[in-house]
Amino acid sequence: MSTCCKEGFKWNGESVGKETKLGNNQAYVTGDNKDAAVLIVCDVFGWTLPNIRLLADHYAKEANVTVYVPDYFEGEVVSPEMMDDPEKRKNFDIMAFIGRNGKDKRYPEISANAKELKSTYKKVAAIGFCYGAWAVLRLGAKEGGIVDAAAVAHPSLLEESEIANVGVPVQFLVPETDPMFTPELKEFTLKTLPTLNVPFNYDYYPGLVHGFATRGDQSDPKQKEGLERAKNSAVYWFKQYLH
Repeated sequence: MSTCCKEGFKWNGESVGKETKLGNNQAYVTGDNKDAAVLIVCDVFGWTLPNIRLLADHYAKEANVTVYVPDYFEGEVVSPEMMDDPEKRKNFDIMAFIGRNGKDKRYPEISANAKELKSTYKKVAAIGFCYGAWAVLRLGAKEGGIVDAAAVAHPSLLEESEIANVGVPVQFLVPETDPMFTPELKEFTLKTLPTLNVPFNYDYYPGLVHGFATRGDQSDPKQKEGLERAKNSAVYWFKQYLH
């Protein structure tokens, strides 16, 4: 994975949800809709990152859903301070982190959480950022899919088969510059989505980079506009397919 997966900016604000459990996983939950839920699968900064909790709060309020942000890294937390500290970024071995949290290891618990939500709520969507994108596309697969809609932002670790096997309405939030979602993968995605016979949205963000939707700089007007547009696009997607 690229160093861009370790960079970004911490957002200001106080989250309004609470910490609880979803299955065997610790989780942040926000919102009170009893019919519609959203599962967030995070990037390497995990479930305690203030930005992701604030984003979950926005989804809950603006899309009228209950949002869950589980811990899928067994309590390992990457400090937001790393985003501001080049030395800490240098010392964080992201490939070792991915090795500890490989797809085969993490997908069983992610799918178990999604199944629990489907047994509780009438409609469930999932959104994955960076690391979490592959899992969300698997949750929305043609065979064995669990969720009713999927969304991914600046995805990492994607395989072509995970894109080609999507069987639910799917949204891609894609920055111009992204070493993890390469031009080749973008081209494959744009060619493949129209063949899947599902509604899709490919939302492009010129001038922005990997991580913009969860770690963009709110003090920069272009980045702020982009992360807000990404939030609004996801809210629209959830409204469209959960209500």
